[in-house]
Amino acid sequence: QMSKSTGNFLTLTQAVDKFSADGMRLALADAGDTVEDANFVEAMADAGILRLYTWVEWVKEMVANRDSLRSGPASTFNDRVFASEMNAGIMKTDQNYEK
Repeated sequence: QMSKSTGNFLTLTQAVDKFSADGMRLALADAGDTVEDANFVEAMADAGILRLYTWVEWVKEMVANRDSLRSGPASTFNDRVFASEMNAGIMKTDQNYEK
């Protein structure tokens, strides 16, 4: 947590230098998700940076191996379940925004 009163205060520039802009975005998005006062948690920023790094590495691996990935119609049972779940999520999102 960061607080002026406890002496662990960072300016925006210091925080971006320490965690990167994307790490800050993730940590700030997580801060204040409840009715409690919003607190920036450094561990969340660190974890976000690790998740971003892992994701980038996975994307690089997928791009490098794209020729070995499956192609053709998405017609297996798992494909249909995936499509159904995606459609259900889209419908829920649409319902939430129509209110």
